[in-house]
Amino acid sequence: MLGEFKAFIARGNVLDLAVGVIIGAAFGKIVSSLTDDVIMPVIGFITGGVDFSNQYTVLSGEVPAGATLAAAREAGATVIGWGSFVSAVVNFLILAFVIFLIVRQANRVFPKPAAAPSGPSEVELLTEIRDALRK
Repeated sequence: MLGEFKAFIARGNVLDLAVGVIIGAAFGKIVSSLTDDVIMPVIGFITGGVDFSNQYTVLSGEVPAGATLAAAREAGATVIGWGSFVSAVVNFLILAFVIFLIVRQANRVFPKPAAAPSGPSEVELLTEIRDALRK
């Protein structure tokens, strides 16, 4: 079993996948920082100083005015943290756009191989063999 596991891990596509996951996680942290530390504060400034990370709507329970999202949840209130959701959507849009750009560039650098010329179908080959055997 150990030998099979070693062969499995040594495959190139498994190693490529592992590298991709690690780089993807690191890139995700960069994009999260970009969103939380650069983009959302600028959007907050434009909208009059709104801090989106603490924006929420109370559905039930008592929350003191001006409480943070964490404080509202600790107080036992049922809240919708829509500010966090907005940040997550911005994160997703940035990641999706960057991945789109990477795939687009990769398609330009590595064009798809031309389709192999199609030969006769299986039925046509069998028909030729049958006709040759009749002669």
